[in-house]
Amino acid sequence: MSNKKNAAKKLSGESGFDEYYSALFGERWQTLKKALGEKVRYAEWKAGKASYFLDSGSVRAAASLPLAGAKRILDMCAAPGGKTLILASLMDSDAELFSNERSFERYKRLSRVLDEHLTDDVRERVHISCSDGAILCKKEKEPFDAILLDAPCSSERHVLGDEKYLKDWSPSRIKTLSAAQWALLSSAFRLLREGGVLIYSTCALNKSENDDVVSRVFKKFDNAELADFASLASLQEKIAPFCDAKLPEAEKTESGFHVMPDLHEGAGPLYFSLIRKKSGDVI
Repeated sequence: MSNKKNAAKKLSGESGFDEYYSALFGERWQTLKKALGEKVRYAEWKAGKASYFLDSGSVRAAASLPLAGAKRILDMCAAPGGKTLILASLMDSDAELFSNERSFERYKRLSRVLDEHLTDDVRERVHISCSDGAILCKKEKEPFDAILLDAPCSSERHVLGDEKYLKDWSPSRIKTLSAAQWALLSSAFRLLREGGVLIYSTCALNKSENDDVVSRVFKKFDNAELADFASLASLQEKIAPFCDAKLPEAEKTESGFHVMPDLHEGAGPLYFSLIRKKSGDVI
């Protein structure tokens, strides 16, 4: 068997998972792994009816999307619906939110979550669809002012918590996911109006699904740039009418921020990057 095949065989299952992430995080990995297996730092979001609970890192990421003045907003991979609730709560009173989900079963769950949590006046301005976000740019004719793309990812926290997923884990999964994430992100960028902003986020730990995916935007599109995030204090004030949880700090990365459970009291992992489409010729 070749060295390459030996390496592929070795990096699989629980032992391969440990080796892969030990190489990424060094001595930190064991502390981080322990934190991933402990209690999630949840936040309560009060959208108008029943409360919804989600990772406080997810609240920080969704709330970081600038919505002032945005009239057409897209949540590209919206199920189960927590981040849609945040966007719907924070958007202007004359804005419309379009929430999309590819899986029909998850689309039905998204619909139930919105119906059960949003007030009627807000719910009527939230439109849901069931479509592949990677080809949504070919279907939508009008651009969006703001987009949230919370992309499907490795979700290592869930892998560690599920014996079957951990047994079946291999690095090839990361490669497959990063390709799908790029298809979604490039579609999302095409759907932005000039001057519009989008947040790309995942709950993945590895750089291949985070900064590396974002870096491809700047190689592909000349009119893409990183945008500045609002301060944590201003975000805390922004969400105050709907959530009294303390938002977590985050580590700076090459193209965004990463909320990590070992340093941020169980919140995350949650990576997020804010990208703007500059004014000028659309590519």
